[in-house]
Amino acid sequence: MGLPRVGEGWRWRSAGGALLRVVVVWAVSTLTLLALAGILPDFQLRSDNGESITWTAVAAAWGAGAFGLLSALVWPLVVRAFLLVPALVLGLLVFFLNGSLLLLALRLIPDGSGAAAPETAVVVAAVMSAVASATSTALAVRDDNAYRRRLSRLATRRRGRHAQSADGETPPATVFLQLDGVGHAVLVQAVKDGLMPTVARWLETSHRLTRWHTDWSSQTGASQLGILHGSNHDVPAFRWYEKDTGRIMVSNRPASAVELQRRAARRTGDAGLLSLDGASRGNLFTGGAEQLALVLSAAARRGRANRSRAGYFAYFSDPANAVRTAVSFVAEAGREIGQSVRSRVRGDRPRTRRGGLYPFIRAFATVVERDVVVAAVMGDMLAGRTSVYADLVAYDEVAHHSGPHSRDAAKVLQRIDRAVALMAKVAEHAPRTYRIVLLSDHGQSPGETFQDAYGLTLKDLVRAGCGLPVSRRAGRTKSGAEARDAARHALLGALHRPMGDDAAEERPSPGPEPIVLASGNLGLISFPDLPGRLSREEIDRRHPALLHTLAGHPGIGFLLVRSERHGSVLLARGGDGTVEIPLAGLDGSGPLAVFGPGAADAVRRTDSFPHAADIMVNSMYDPDTGRVHAFEAQIGSHGGLGGEQSHAFLLSPLELSEPVPGGGEPVGAEQVHTVLRRWLDECRGEPFGPQVPLRQTEDHPPPGRPEAALPVAGHDLPEQKD
Repeated sequence: MGLPRVGEGWRWRSAGGALLRVVVVWAVSTLTLLALAGILPDFQLRSDNGESITWTAVAAAWGAGAFGLLSALVWPLVVRAFLLVPALVLGLLVFFLNGSLLLLALRLIPDGSGAAAPETAVVVAAVMSAVASATSTALAVRDDNAYRRRLSRLATRRRGRHAQSADGETPPATVFLQLDGVGHAVLVQAVKDGLMPTVARWLETSHRLTRWHTDWSSQTGASQLGILHGSNHDVPAFRWYEKDTGRIMVSNRPASAVELQRRAARRTGDAGLLSLDGASRGNLFTGGAEQLALVLSAAARRGRANRSRAGYFAYFSDPANAVRTAVSFVAEAGREIGQSVRSRVRGDRPRTRRGGLYPFIRAFATVVERDVVVAAVMGDMLAGRTSVYADLVAYDEVAHHSGPHSRDAAKVLQRIDRAVALMAKVAEHAPRTYRIVLLSDHGQSPGETFQDAYGLTLKDLVRAGCGLPVSRRAGRTKSGAEARDAARHALLGALHRPMGDDAAEERPSPGPEPIVLASGNLGLISFPDLPGRLSREEIDRRHPALLHTLAGHPGIGFLLVRSERHGSVLLARGGDGTVEIPLAGLDGSGPLAVFGPGAADAVRRTDSFPHAADIMVNSMYDPDTGRVHAFEAQIGSHGGLGGEQSHAFLLSPLELSEPVPGGGEPVGAEQVHTVLRRWLDECRGEPFGPQVPLRQTEDHPPPGRPEAALPVAGHDLPEQKD
């Protein structure tokens, strides 16, 4: 008699454990079906052999088993058929599709029949999916082998061959998790308050925390473009007007994101941070990655080549995931409504409008986008990809409307920490070692809006300074929150409407009136009927009171304009009126002193941009309270200089080199790109240098084909199952 093969006993035990879990889940689903049949008047289970409990239970068992098999076999095929329907609509279809499967399962009962009204079938199917998922998870909590198998279902069906070092070992890989809008001070305080235990444990044992300074444009468009593509040159704000094209660029519009990415790639000659076996998840830009999910710049591409929504299929192919996310979506919208009401009752100040569609936009950012991105990152790790960059936007969206230090934002930080812990646990089961880096793209500064503080918008003030009529009823200022347009484009995609060219909004009608745009507490004023960047002298000749009106206002910190005599100058309030300081001699004193070291260099860099506005306006900043005044409807804002918005963070493993040798702090997103590139090279054991030159990639065409500057091809993302 031969000896049993190594592992044979383990395989039998594993198979037995899996069979036991199937039986238990089936039994619990049967009991759930019986309970629902007794509770819901429009849902019945009957047997041809009578109404005895035994035969009814048999009918319930048949129905539960048929529903389970249909969910496992038919559901992924059905969801794949709806792959072109993005998240917002797919989330609604989840309930109807699940209810249809239940009705079909009831018809498959051999010795009896089941009946349910369509609306009742939707409820029953949702409850059964949730109960089955919870039961399966609970049974596998203490079973490491089952946990590994459950996680392995997240991996791609076609695993790539990983690059090996000279000794045959697979080098470590890296995951960059961007916590959008979480400033350095907010992270430190959250750790002290016990809101982020995972981050606290890393700081005690395995990671170092480094602060980095953003550019003047402290917002995701500029920061993430610089981090992923190595250049954010000529990105003066979140939105700005370009006179040469007559177009308003908006960082979170697909058409603008495509153009910004093309410009960065042309300037650097490099494909991006993620060009070697990388994945980009939930970002504005691809970073040169081939594996994409929820990437805004890829949303401008149409047809089969656009796989940016493949992440939705990967996640919603599991009906339990779909039901859980849909229920969480509704709960989050309700939570926002409740928090908004309590804020009004308490009389919280500052406060901004949180009605309309905002509860659903918040739920999209904090639930749908989070769930899909986290599932995609876990799949990337289990597939062994070399580099992953993912953006979690939940905190940024909530902090804009509730405040960066609010209780609402603190609860979001707790949920983000749990998501980070889950991804760290998955990394333990990945086929290669992963080093997880947490970072942010900017912080947020609190303060009431400019309009709430002074009773008029920046546009009103500009029009008054130009001698133009001012509307007594202030108009709404667009928000620069990243999640707002992400949700909007998800809905437009569902309706099959064009997403790549918001022509009506991006190309204003030419005329003599100034164009006033807001990016947090940074304002940009342009005169579209005159070419080039106007000088102070030209502006004074045309509108003698404008610059003095702006510079003398207590809500404005300083202006940047070009001067024919002194080059560019800074204008601000002084003791006897407006003071003028040539930019060439600026040393951080005077009006910029309160904005901290590095402010003068940041302003000088923006002044060199070809598309800097005729007048760049930065709001006031109170260093004692940390307050700024956003020119849009946000009580937590970013986009300019002043306070916590300019101080982001890097949380990196100790195995990686210091961001700046000797303990310094990186300045600007482009320097952060250099740091991350160096870390990727360290993981691969290669000397620091460019990854993939632009000319070597098929997805980057020669100039003249900007629409093809995006590598959007890639395999479907992995399925996630409990």
